[in-house]
Amino acid sequence: TDTIEALMKQRKLKLHKKAFIHSDQGSHYTSPTYQKLLKQKGLGQSMSRRGNCWDNAPQESFYGHMKDHVDHRSCPTLAELQRKIDGYIRYYNNNRYQWGLKKMTPVQYRNHLLLAV
Repeated sequence: TDTIEALMKQRKLKLHKKAFIHSDQGSHYTSPTYQKLLKQKGLGQSMSRRGNCWDNAPQESFYGHMKDHVDHRSCPTLAELQRKIDGYIRYYNNNRYQWGLKKMTPVQYRNHLLLAV
């Protein structure tokens, strides 16, 4: 719930009116408290099918790459770890080209799709 609250408070990115949150079917994502919060914030919810790891493969791939690049052991504080994670997310979205996105970064691919609409 803290992550959803932080997402809604940030000002740098305007969420699409039909934005949704995707997750697996973990107990924290299926809890009434979490689902009620998403509804209150106007966010849709999508969950992977039970027992189907392929539904969440892109997110798991992202976390795998992040774990390879962010050395959490070198962070003396939680704030430093958050800074490194934020930096990696910026790098991943803006500078890391991906074969599955026609050799574009996620931001370039999103902009490409928006121009096509």
